[in-house]
Amino acid sequence: MGNKIFAPKGTRDILPKEVKAWEMVEGKIKEICSAFNYKQIRVPDFEHYALFDRGVGESTDIVSKEMYTLNHRGSDVFALKPEGTSSVIRAFIEHGMTSGITPTKLYYITSCFRSERPQKGRQRQFHQFGIEAIGSYSASMDAEVIMLVDTLFSELKIKGLELRINSVGCPKCRSDYYERLKNFVEPFKNELCEDCQDRLSKNPMRILDCKNEHCKTLLKEAPLMVDYLCEDCKEHFESVKEYLNSAGIDFVVDPKIVRGLDYYTQTAFEFVSTDLGSQGTVCGGGRYNGLVKMIGGSDTPGVGFGLGLERLMLIMEEQGLLNDMEEDGIDIYLAPVGKDALKIAFKSFRELTKKGIKSGIDVMDRSLKAQMKYANKVNTKYTAILGEDELNKGVYTVRNMGTKEQEEIKIENLTEYIKGSLGE
Repeated sequence: MGNKIFAPKGTRDILPKEVKAWEMVEGKIKEICSAFNYKQIRVPDFEHYALFDRGVGESTDIVSKEMYTLNHRGSDVFALKPEGTSSVIRAFIEHGMTSGITPTKLYYITSCFRSERPQKGRQRQFHQFGIEAIGSYSASMDAEVIMLVDTLFSELKIKGLELRINSVGCPKCRSDYYERLKNFVEPFKNELCEDCQDRLSKNPMRILDCKNEHCKTLLKEAPLMVDYLCEDCKEHFESVKEYLNSAGIDFVVDPKIVRGLDYYTQTAFEFVSTDLGSQGTVCGGGRYNGLVKMIGGSDTPGVGFGLGLERLMLIMEEQGLLNDMEEDGIDIYLAPVGKDALKIAFKSFRELTKKGIKSGIDVMDRSLKAQMKYANKVNTKYTAILGEDELNKGVYTVRNMGTKEQEEIKIENLTEYIKGSLGE
């Protein structure tokens, strides 16, 4: 045999025993989004490179360092989607959703891709749940978006999460703030790491999010955006806090929250867990009033968030919330003995599955003893035996695998009998 081929580094298979937990979480997401009147949208896994270059921002690490690019026949340049928002806004513009009901409220569950060093809770291919509320400038829209994800965490019974909020201002007040920040940094800017020196000219606020310990020390007393907000941004931020208080949602103001994506304005927020150590941010989002216009649409406000499902599942696993997520068994296992019995059992198998009854049937030519062992392994509720004696009588011997009681049921009546026994 040749060498084994393994999954690429930074990707992982979600095995059948894990899928039930994923389906439970995704089902809860869909249920809550429906309650908040958000509609699902599905977008491609790859887009034109220009979408992210323009929307996410060329100066961001995502575009400059982490994005997977694809060259098609030397002309078109595509990129695997590193985040969901830009794709959703592109679809919003392309399909004329601006003329629909305002605000347009969308959600997605999608694969994203980033070429970065894999670590706990961080993969090169990951799954993102996000929502985008497009069309409202109101601070109440920001609060609704935060309320939705807070409701999700509450419904999933996740503990130890802290909501942190900030305002990153708007182009008007950021211009003045950037000058103050650059003046503060000027005496020691050459001591900053290479990334921070590059960010200083492209997106100065992002130096406050640097993970380099030396940079953190140098920037400890740096001016903060929240202290230089214009009157509109200040009023908007105060309103967000008022609405959150009104809804009974606890939060802390964290002036150090910035955004690595260029399209964010005003509200920025994160839900942070201590269970993930240095990678503690479970969900990040905020307002992006300039993005729709930046991508080619009209001047339209928006607010949303992105949540990494792998990180969410990791927290739930560590908190013991997935312990009961075992694979389901089946309702009935058909155990025919011999080819003639298998033909008849196959017809019954067809009838059972058409009625939505979870069924199994022997396809390995096992002995009856081996089939009964297999029936126990697949955790079936009932086993229907069809041996020579049963064939002669035209019946199945149906055994309740829990009580071990059994009775003879006419072959043609099996489906209705099982439906009744299951209470359907």
